[in-house]
Amino acid sequence: MEVNYKNKKSYRTAKYPLRQPWYLTWLIWILSRIMLAGKQKKIEKIGMEGLKPPYLLFSNHMSFIDFELVALATHPHRVNNVVNIDGYYRRPWLLTWIGAICTRKFTTDMHLVKSIKRVVERGDILCMYPEARYSPCGTTSFMPDTLGMLVRRCKVPVVIAVHHGNYLHAPFWCFRRKRRVPLHTTFTKILTAEEASTLPVEEINRRIREAMQYDEYRYQRENAIRITEPFRAEGLHKILYQCPHCHAEHQMASAGAELYCTACGKRWTLGEDGVLTATGGETEFSHVPDWFEWERAQVRAEIKSGKYAFSDTVDVHSLPRCWNFEALGEATLTHDAENGFVLTGHYRGKDYRIQRLPLETNSLHVEYDFPHIKPFDCVDISTPNDSFYCFPEKQNVVTKLSLATEEIYKIHEEKHLAARAERCAAKSAT
Repeated sequence: MEVNYKNKKSYRTAKYPLRQPWYLTWLIWILSRIMLAGKQKKIEKIGMEGLKPPYLLFSNHMSFIDFELVALATHPHRVNNVVNIDGYYRRPWLLTWIGAICTRKFTTDMHLVKSIKRVVERGDILCMYPEARYSPCGTTSFMPDTLGMLVRRCKVPVVIAVHHGNYLHAPFWCFRRKRRVPLHTTFTKILTAEEASTLPVEEINRRIREAMQYDEYRYQRENAIRITEPFRAEGLHKILYQCPHCHAEHQMASAGAELYCTACGKRWTLGEDGVLTATGGETEFSHVPDWFEWERAQVRAEIKSGKYAFSDTVDVHSLPRCWNFEALGEATLTHDAENGFVLTGHYRGKDYRIQRLPLETNSLHVEYDFPHIKPFDCVDISTPNDSFYCFPEKQNVVTKLSLATEEIYKIHEEKHLAARAERCAAKSAT
């Protein structure tokens, strides 16, 4: 059951992007230089001697600064960026003009592949962020296996951009308050056109994942970067939502340079070097990503034991088009390993029900301080034609939902591949 909108037309993402006008490459370059003025930055290119478009550029994703650094590094060549629908909010004309390719996160979008091929066929650079989200804890996020298939279809060189310092400068969980951190971006060619055409998909995926490995907290320590801002831990509880001491969930809080559990009272300090230290007793995790991955393991164990389930009342705002969010009011959002996400509500006299099955959603779009609606945590449940931004009543739950989405997908995919292997083995035996 779809939502009963007055205007049933959704924004049409299935259209080919414009070729970026040459003068816009200069305008974007100038604006990027202005936006980055005063920031210490370094752009390093590895193995790119003589490389000219077309090529695929895969970049890690930490903040909006990523786009500006890519613009500086690729100038004066034309670049088409893949952009989520909320990037088009109230400015679809601008995004269309600069050649952006619109999509909805974590949906199956076959026309996106056609648009990407169109870009490289006309000799330009296609830039996309395969993690499709800002990194929550400064490490590599989930990337789909379909990347290798995309590379094989395009048959052009592949360049990997890895940004360091962008996350430390403006972490996803507190992006409005900036830290003084040097920025260092590397652009590395990892595949030639011949390799992209001939290597197995599995090998292509392996090279991409290997090249896109990063850990911002380790990078901070190795480069002796000191973050002296007194608010450096504010918001950290949004990703470190479970206490490793008493195991209480969603009871963490933060202030200044401290992270603490409101259930048991234990406290940790985030040092200027990015290291966590308990103010009393054992320091369970000194490395932020280790704590985050421990939470992931806890969620996976809960799913495999059959205990995982989420249900809450949510305030829903949808984005079928680009100019206005539709306030759909209260609805119920559930999530479990069998049914995936189910959103049920009532709007303009009719019920609606939106479902995303486990194998239809390999990750989840999370916002901790959404700028377009209201500054609270939300999740985006998207379909090919609509996006539903859901603000839960429960506090500090969206990170666990994100981890659960990824782990449920992995578990279902493992079962699917195992079943297919059994069928192949049985067929071979006969």
